[in-house]
Amino acid sequence: MPVFRAAPLLLALVVLSGVLSGTAVSGASARSSNGLDFDRGAAGEGRAMWVWTRPKPRALVRFANRHGVRDLFLHVPPGFDTSPDRRWVRRLAAFAEPTRLRLHALGGDPGWTTDTAAAVQWQADLLASGLFDSIHVDIEPWGRDDWATDQDRLVAAYLRTLRALRDAGGRARLEADIPFWFHQLRTGTGMPLDDAVLRVVDRVTVMTYRTKVTGPDSIVRLGRPTLRSGAQAGKPVRLAVETNHLGDDPVSRKQTFFGLGPGRLNAALRRVDRVVGGSASYAGISIHDFNGWRALTRSSR
Repeated sequence: MPVFRAAPLLLALVVLSGVLSGTAVSGASARSSNGLDFDRGAAGEGRAMWVWTRPKPRALVRFANRHGVRDLFLHVPPGFDTSPDRRWVRRLAAFAEPTRLRLHALGGDPGWTTDTAAAVQWQADLLASGLFDSIHVDIEPWGRDDWATDQDRLVAAYLRTLRALRDAGGRARLEADIPFWFHQLRTGTGMPLDDAVLRVVDRVTVMTYRTKVTGPDSIVRLGRPTLRSGAQAGKPVRLAVETNHLGDDPVSRKQTFFGLGPGRLNAALRRVDRVVGGSASYAGISIHDFNGWRALTRSSR
């Protein structure tokens, strides 16, 4: 699960880091001034949502359409070709297709940082199914025990895995989740790591897990560096918010809309759209995740 973790060498104190229109997103395509191609929905910028569990397909599609979601990141573990998950995805695809809701295969493991073959095999199984619109990876090398002591090697290995996925994926689009602080790290060539990732993948989702929209330590402030990098690279960039319970301490609470109610979340999403909607690279907001968001909406009943 892509909960923010601080880079040990960068941050000393962190813990695991509206209904907008009432109608389904139109799916109309828009092109930014920089030539980036992505979807802008009727509810504003495109919405995406992580799905880690197996809710009823019809209910999931209805929830997504009700909240302006265009893209679902569906967690699919290795072994998809022989897994019961395959039947669930087929049923979901049948409900999603008429609404133009896109399904993205979500996978990742810190071990894939150095086990490139496992990542490529996982991708090959999913692409062979023909059920997904793209590949979405959440590898999180910073979650490894050796990140603090062997960061340079792991950064290089991480980029090799992303390149291998890109090269093996053919025409499939590749997206990666990254933390907001990747611009502070450097590759062996001195390039900021968010720039290096954007040179490989087709788009990124930045885990800007905060409840504050603007100002210091906010969604927009944390996302700005990679929005600029995306504009320079000609690649779309999504920002992201959290809705699950992370803890009761102040650092955890500032990272999630858990307990704040759907009105607070919806207002924040709309404001982010207004503030950065003019950015050449801004491709909307991803919400983590279906279970947390659904619980948030039910809390107001």
